[in-house]
Amino acid sequence: MINQVTLVGRLTKEPTLRYTMEGRAVLNVTIALNRTFKNAQGEYDADFVLCTLWGKTAENTSKFCKKGSLIGITGRIQTRNYENQDGKRVYVTEVLAESVKFMDKKPTEEKAF
Repeated sequence: MINQVTLVGRLTKEPTLRYTMEGRAVLNVTIALNRTFKNAQGEYDADFVLCTLWGKTAENTSKFCKKGSLIGITGRIQTRNYENQDGKRVYVTEVLAESVKFMDKKPTEEKAF
């Protein structure tokens, strides 16, 4: 079976790094992906995809990216479910990132003369 996805989009909010009880870094981000076709109003819609990053990938993304940063993610689709506080079953589909590429240009330093 093949379960592989590649996405290129922009972060929808500032990344907030967390650590599990075991000390593993984890970062949940949502990236906006523009569709390649226009809707009935002549505008481009976007999809918003939840992605989970672990370890050094999570730490580096948190350190070097911000809201609006263009990133590429390669990973796999994962589904899970849990029971919320109200006792209702919640289903989640997300991309579990295996690699992340920072696609924005690095800021250039202005040299003083």
